[in-house]
This record gives sequence, C-alpha cells and structure tokens, in this order.
Amino acid sequence: MSDSKNPWKTKSSEVKYDNTWIRVIENKVINPSGNDGIYGVVHFKNKAIAIIPLDEDNNTWIVGQYRYTLNSYEWEVPEGGCPEGEDPLEGARRELLEEVGLKASSYEMILSMQLSNSVSDEISYTFLARGLKYVGSSPEETEELRVRKLPFEELYQMVIRGEIRDGLSVASILKVKLMINEGNI
Repeated sequence: MSDSKNPWKTKSSEVKYDNTWIRVIENKVINPSGNDGIYGVVHFKNKAIAIIPLDEDNNTWIVGQYRYTLNSYEWEVPEGGCPEGEDPLEGARRELLEEVGLKASSYEMILSMQLSNSVSDEISYTFLARGLKYVGSSPEETEELRVRKLPFEELYQMVIRGEIRDGLSVASILKVKLMINEGNI
C-alpha cells in the first residue's frame, strides 16, 4: 500500500450541521476494504492557537475556566481560535492579550499538530512568547477566566500529575520542557 494513495472513495457528502465555529459533514464512502459506509467529519472554521508565555525567570501563566463540553473546570495554557484568513501569529498575539493581558516582544512557533484527525480537520499552532509586558486582559463574553502565574516547572508537574488534561496544553507544555532540557530556551 502506498503512503500517498487514498484508499477511501467518497460517493457523496452532505452538511448535517453548520454554525459559526464548526460544520459537520456526513460522507457516504467506499471504505478501504471496498464496502459501503459513512464517515463523519467535523470541520473547524478556526485554527487552534496556544501560547506559552515565559518570562526571564521561567515563570508562565495559565488560564482556568469551566469547559461546558466536559462539565468540568480545567486549567490550560492561554489558547483560542484563529479564524480562517487570520495569520496564526496574529491570533496568538490577540489571544495572549485577551486572556492574560500580556504583550510579548517575540514569538516563536514551536509546534503544529492535528488535534483529532480521525474525526476532525482541526489544526493547532503553539507559540512561545518572550519579552512579556502586562497591559490588562479583556476576555470574550463566552469566557469567565482565572489567570494564574507560576513557575514553568510547577506547570510541568501539573501535567505529570494529570491536573492539566487539555491535549493542546499538554503537548505544548511537554514541547517547552523538552526545549528547556535541551538548552534551547
């Protein structure tokens, strides 16, 4: 089997749900074994953006909020959506300012991921933000946030203990830890 040959055949596609953030598409397919089937795809109208703000003492900031989908309160790195057509770096600047009230003098894109490629086409980008200055936050109306400043090592230990469970946050924190351990930060 070729790595580049698509073994799926799409017979038809129908939009089943559409709102400001997502579109759900049901595809009638012929699967890799040649049988008829269906395949649902969730199309995200935003790219996911995560930011790890890191000051000169390796302190960082996280955001706590209630997540409706899971019916639980979660701590995460600052993150949000970047609309189609917006540059991910601009999205990172906007989200860091909105959620944490920080501006950064430098940003480095350190990670890009497919967040759940078996059911969605959502792509994410993580930025490391340095040279931080607090100017005041302004969360969106759908956000009721708590912001916490802590040493990056403490944040890493929260991941190890299972206290940070958001996939984009976990991957981003582990990437920064690896960069610190390799002396790249």
